[in-house]
Amino acid sequence: MLMPKRVKRRRVFRGNFKGRAHRGNKVSYGEYGLMALEPTRITANQIEAARIAINRKIKRGGKVWIKIFPHTPITRKPAETRMGAGKGSPEYWVAIVKPGRIMFELAGVDEELAREALRLAAMKLPIKCKFIKREGDFVVEYDAKKAEFVRKQRNAEEAQELADAAEAKAEESANVEGGASDES
Repeated sequence: MLMPKRVKRRRVFRGNFKGRAHRGNKVSYGEYGLMALEPTRITANQIEAARIAINRKIKRGGKVWIKIFPHTPITRKPAETRMGAGKGSPEYWVAIVKPGRIMFELAGVDEELAREALRLAAMKLPIKCKFIKREGDFVVEYDAKKAEFVRKQRNAEEAQELADAAEAKAEESANVEGGASDES
């Protein structure tokens, strides 16, 4: 189960769920992602259940990134305890998730399998989720203000890397075809 190794403060305030995710709202590592559409707290157990569901479906064929971590402790006072006497002790750990946050990413599998694996993971979570994928020179992002998905241009370095990789692949296939024609 995920939890921090050590923390500076054992008990924290509740915080809020206002707004949308400004960080972690892009598919940055893999090709496919699972995006949160609602604000909530996701417990370490729920993250682990979703991870296991993904790994079982893809049969450890691809790579999985978990992009949320339960940093926030949730405290509880014992049952039948009188009021006062300070804050309760930490019971479990949660990750604060806002709309637009990418929680899981997948790479190395085909789209149909990724879609099914992330659907199973979404069933383990207490919120509505959306399957999204990285597309060519564009990244698909969720704009909570407009409540729609928006395609945004990747930065110039990523676009150049993709163009170089495609060019190298084209040259390699041309060399293979040229080599095959010389032999026959």
